[in-house]
Amino acid sequence: MFNEFLIRMGSFFTIIGIGLMVLFAVTYLANAPDFKYFFLGLVSIYVGWRLLRRKAPPPPSGRFATIRKWRESGKNNPGEKKE
Repeated sequence: MFNEFLIRMGSFFTIIGIGLMVLFAVTYLANAPDFKYFFLGLVSIYVGWRLLRRKAPPPPSGRFATIRKWRESGKNNPGEKKE
């Protein structure tokens, strides 16, 4: 449960960081750049990314299992080539 909370916090920080970067772009286009938005956005995206990396990788989907089987059987029998 705590791990799920950290993943949600990672998503939150990433979205806030993207918003701060957009806000910096708007201030930059208005010829009044405010670099605190840029640096806060970078830090927020980094913290969010680090928290999101705690998420377990998804299980293999099993797609292309037949193709993998064919390739492995071809590697096991390298002498049997058609001419």
